[in-house]
Amino acid sequence: QFVTWLGVPPHKDWLDVGSGTGALCEVILAGVSPRLVAGVDPSDGFVSFARHKVIDERATFEVGDAQELPIADGSFDATVAGLVINFVPDQTKAVGEMKRVTRPRGIVGAYVWDYAGEMQMMRHFWDAAVALNPNAASLDEGRRFPVCHPEPLADLFRKAGIGDVKTRLIDVPTIFRNFDDYWTPFLGGQAPAPGYCMSLSEGQRIALRERIRAHLPTKGDGTIHLIARAWAVRGVAH
Repeated sequence: QFVTWLGVPPHKDWLDVGSGTGALCEVILAGVSPRLVAGVDPSDGFVSFARHKVIDERATFEVGDAQELPIADGSFDATVAGLVINFVPDQTKAVGEMKRVTRPRGIVGAYVWDYAGEMQMMRHFWDAAVALNPNAASLDEGRRFPVCHPEPLADLFRKAGIGDVKTRLIDVPTIFRNFDDYWTPFLGGQAPAPGYCMSLSEGQRIALRERIRAHLPTKGDGTIHLIARAWAVRGVAH
C-alpha cells in the first residue's frame, strides 16, 4: 500500500534508508519496476543478510548512517524509510539527508508504527506492563516516540523543506493462531518490549502474561484478531 501510494513511475532509482532485512526493497523490486534499488543500513549484519536474501541485479546494499548518508546530492528519484525514523537520534537531520539525496521533484516517503494507538500487539503488552509496574511507562514506544503520529511526521517533512506533504494510515490485519503465537515473540529478548519481558522474574512474567491474556480479544476458536496500524508520510523534494 505504501509503495503504490507514493506514485513513483516505473524505471526510477530508489533508495531505502534503514533497509534492514531488505523487505521494503523486495516490495519495490516486485511491484513498481524500478531501474535500481539501493539499501543503506547502519548494521553490518543486516546489510550482509539483505545481500544474500534479495537476489536481484538491480539491488545493492551498503553500510551507512541515516544522519550522514554516504551518497551524493540528487542521486535518487525516490527515497524512503520504513519503520526507521523514530529510532534515529536526530530525525530532522535524517529527513534532511533523505531530501538532499533526492532529485528535484522526486518523492520522499516514510512510515512508522502507531505505537500509541492501533499497533495493537504492542499496546496490549505495554498497557498490561504499566498496569502492573508504572515504571515500565518509560520504555513504552508510544510515549518514547512522539513522532509516530501524522501531525509530527508531516511537520518533520515540512521543516526539511519537503513540499506537498501528505499523510495516511495503513492498517494491516495481524491474526494470531492462539495466545502462544502472540506471546512467544516477547520471549526473544530483542527490542524494548521483549527486553523488558525477559528482565522480569518468573513470577512477574507470569503475572504479565496472564493479564495480557485476560484482556486480548480471543475468539471461540482461540484465534486473536488484531490490527497493526502504521502512519505514512510522503512529499516532494525541491
